[in-house]
Amino acid sequence: MVHATAAGSLVESLATQFRFTYGFEAGVSEQRSWGKSLPALAHTLVDAGRGDVEVLIEYPVPLSSYRVDALLAGVHPTTGEPAYVVVELKQWTAVHPVPDAEDLVTVEGMGHTARLHPVAQVRRYCDHIADFTKSLHGHEHRISGAAFLHNATDFGVDSLFDLQADTYGRLFTASSKGKFQEFLTERLAPVSGASAADDLHPEQIAPSKQLMAVAAQEIKERSQFNLLNEQQVAYSLVMRALKKSKQSDVKEVIVVTGGPGSGKSVIALEVLGELYRSGETAIHATGSKSFTTTLQKVAGKGSGRIQKLFGYFNHFSHAEKNGLDVLLCDEAHRIRESSNHRFTPKNRRSNRRQIEELLDAARVPVFVLDEHQVVRPGEMGTVREIDEAAKAKGLTVRHVNLDGQFRCGGSRAYEEWVVRLLGLTPGGPIPWEGDDHFTVSVAETPQELEALLRSRQESGLQARMTAGFCWRWSEPVLDDDKNFVGLVDDVTLPEWDYKRPWNVQGERSIGGYPSKNLWATDPAGFTQVGCIYTAQGFEYDWSGVIFGPDLVWRNGVWVADKKSSKDTIVARAPEHEFAHLIRNTYKVLLTRGMQGTVLFSTDQETREMLRSLMGSA
Repeated sequence: MVHATAAGSLVESLATQFRFTYGFEAGVSEQRSWGKSLPALAHTLVDAGRGDVEVLIEYPVPLSSYRVDALLAGVHPTTGEPAYVVVELKQWTAVHPVPDAEDLVTVEGMGHTARLHPVAQVRRYCDHIADFTKSLHGHEHRISGAAFLHNATDFGVDSLFDLQADTYGRLFTASSKGKFQEFLTERLAPVSGASAADDLHPEQIAPSKQLMAVAAQEIKERSQFNLLNEQQVAYSLVMRALKKSKQSDVKEVIVVTGGPGSGKSVIALEVLGELYRSGETAIHATGSKSFTTTLQKVAGKGSGRIQKLFGYFNHFSHAEKNGLDVLLCDEAHRIRESSNHRFTPKNRRSNRRQIEELLDAARVPVFVLDEHQVVRPGEMGTVREIDEAAKAKGLTVRHVNLDGQFRCGGSRAYEEWVVRLLGLTPGGPIPWEGDDHFTVSVAETPQELEALLRSRQESGLQARMTAGFCWRWSEPVLDDDKNFVGLVDDVTLPEWDYKRPWNVQGERSIGGYPSKNLWATDPAGFTQVGCIYTAQGFEYDWSGVIFGPDLVWRNGVWVADKKSSKDTIVARAPEHEFAHLIRNTYKVLLTRGMQGTVLFSTDQETREMLRSLMGSA
């Protein structure tokens, strides 16, 4: 880096490598930051006599799409062990603390958006890297962190020093550059760090924590996840809003948006667990029977009290106004116009919109959503709808956009590939160029798809097959005495002599097959094909997706076919809405896997198009 900086070729070289590694162009502002911040770090290293230290620029934080500005790899001058310093570089010159939130700040010249304190940011990066890098397990002392505000003075950002420093998080500015050099020389010897850098190869990354696997500990015992950047901002804004509501009777609404696996549900459970353990009143609500039932079973196992923490959006039509401290509306894109349904008794029917009921139910309503996951007519949970309803009540709304991504192996490239593939963002499909943390393949037959997933399942990973809703969904077969005989092989592909059953329709397990609500998490769910209504909201290691005839590729565009859909509710939608809902459906199915996805289409032309996108990968 030092030589490239001196030659003036650093930014150009980084942009080329970035495009090769991540599959998309680095933004103009990011490239501008490289040109201004990295030379400041390079000169500091040289002045400290540490020009031979290995500098890993834009180092990927494991199992996320966040990147550390620079990770310094070297040898500890005393112990001789590998040593690492995580460095966050900021061009800020003046900041202001956010009242009642010690880890949030606003930056002068960058609007009023709350940002994570740079020491809190680098500290959480260190924690996360130590948690998920095998070579650091049991050696967490080898990593330390620093935020370097190279344009600022200690005086100009004096409020930042109020947050206590530790080994994982120290703060330095231009006026304390000498102290930063001392910090570096105490941790890194003046020798090459190439060997230490090699210890951080992708194969050293440990498996991520799956939400359902640790949900019970999250609620009952302690925090199980290390929130990063905007995730922690969202968490802190909720806690701040609750504190303000009790101190001054001020009500704020928090809206958190993010793509698949960006940590939306993790934030919701982190908040719920903290509030439950501290005795505050909070409810986690969704519009998904499968997701809520699973949370009740897994997180609330053995505790009726904890099971009651999980409910549904339509449970608040007669709730006391501001009766809860916090209402966490997870999967809020599934909010509907009304909480009434055909079975609602006349004396329990509400004349208010569901969004108004949810806003009124708590001191701090929190909405967590992904607008690309609206998959049924009547689902109207959008940022615009929430904003307008809140502002009509005179409420302040604070937004947090999660731009990191945990599911899909933290592969931003894969997320971009999926939305481009389905035409949910402009530009058309792009080749899949590969990713160190995520695998994509196209199967030639459904048997090949299942065999690949079965090998992953038998190796101890969790794998599931899903498909578009293009086949009827039958009830289990019973004999004359109502004894279970078997599931019907509804998903039938005669051309390949392949047939499998959908997951169980009912809410009870039968014949050793899990109920529809537990298909995604019960190991016995592998032999059945899941659909959008049993997969949405869940994650598993490996995902297999069968494109049915409801979405095919013709003459360079996607064609959605209502006649091929067995989803009678979605098929009633107008043509343009149906096409959008179907593409959203496949987007959800394609983004359930954390390590890999294998695709198959029943249509030859579509299969050939998918295969053509595999490129060098």
